Amino acid sequence: MITIVLSKVPEGIRGHLTKWLMEVAPGVFVGRVNPRVRDELWKITCDGIETGTALMVLSARNEQGFEVRNVGHRWEPVDLDGMVLLRRPPANDITGPTVRTVIPKAARYRYLRSRTQTD
Repeated sequence: MITIVLSKVPEGIRGHLTKWLMEVAPGVFVGRVNPRVRDELWKITCDGIETGTALMVLSARNEQGFEVRNVGHRWEPVDLDGMVLLRRPPANDITGPTVRTVIPKAARYRYLRSRTQTD
């Protein structure tokens, strides 16, 4: 059994996957195929992906019972003594809008008030 999750991929890839798998939600494909077809579907997905991302979870004979493959994701699977965990990218590696810390107005007021009383 395999599950493939796609985001921001060309329609052609989604169309090709619907020949073999069932699309249960937008970009989420589930099905049971033999290993040869599974590997071929993954190869086609990896070759056709441009700026999007793809993640495949498949049944495996290991401690967890599944294997994770991905392409285009910032999160990467890491094997730690037989357990596969997804490693987050470092905070300075993430590209996107900067997050601003918002301090409530009441907290700023209390801080400024305490500073003026101690001076």
